Amino acid sequence: MTATPATYAKLIGAMFMWGGTWIAGRIVAQELPAPMLAAAFRFLIAGMALAGFALLTEGGIPRLSGGREWGVVTGLAATGIFLYALCFFYGLKYIPAGRGALVVALNPVVVALAAWFVGQERMTPVKFAGVAVALAGCLTVIGNGDPLALLSGAIGLGEWLIVGCVLCWTAYTFIGRSATKTLTPLAATLYASLLGALFLGVTALAQGGIELGEWSWRVWASVAFLALGGTALGFTWFADGVRVMGAARASSFINLVPVFAVLQAAVLLGERLALAVLAGGALVIAGVWLTTYYSEKHA
Repeated sequence: MTATPATYAKLIGAMFMWGGTWIAGRIVAQELPAPMLAAAFRFLIAGMALAGFALLTEGGIPRLSGGREWGVVTGLAATGIFLYALCFFYGLKYIPAGRGALVVALNPVVVALAAWFVGQERMTPVKFAGVAVALAGCLTVIGNGDPLALLSGAIGLGEWLIVGCVLCWTAYTFIGRSATKTLTPLAATLYASLLGALFLGVTALAQGGIELGEWSWRVWASVAFLALGGTALGFTWFADGVRVMGAARASSFINLVPVFAVLQAAVLLGERLALAVLAGGALVIAGVWLTTYYSEKHA
């Protein structure tokens, strides 16, 4: 299929939404001592929105059949939603949204490394160069401008939690590849969102300290944006881009996410990152481009 201007607009819009999730997540993490209930609301609302979208576009809500599909969806919920949300919200209690987004930009590189390690993809010289560049940039961002901070033990809990996001998303990606053998991306995300909301809700009840009446309008607005903009709308726009352009070309737009996150954090939260951190982020994005889009185009 031929990509239209609307296709490009949807992909850029999805990346803008995903960049904004870091700002919304930072607001929730800073204002709530126990943000897991907010995360549960995010994915409950997102799951309901995706169910409504399925009703409108497919005439019904897809159903899971058999223990395998339930097992795969549970794996998606546990890694990409429950554990990711724990690392995401608690990590953003300690580090700025822009820095967090620049670290998580490493996702495609870690996925490529894992795929090579398990024998699913081959490692080319260009991919290897991209991995090296991206890792150097990531170490610079994690070290707040000092790429050797990891060696001296100067890395805090927030940085480690955001690295946990990368590992969780890598696991989610591999489980997702298995899920799409029998499930549509919409069905997998719908059920993973609802199951993840259940896991997060149970955790929030166990934590206690749930005082909805004390949530500010900023928290409620952030939760609504995370659910509708960052999850339901962002997913459907990105899925449409994959349908029209293919996974490789559509995924190259993900490099825009940290760029939008840094810009929105500067405008909305007043964050200012050091030039060394921004340079590290640029290296991450360049490495991801070499590892993914450039390698695919010149394969």
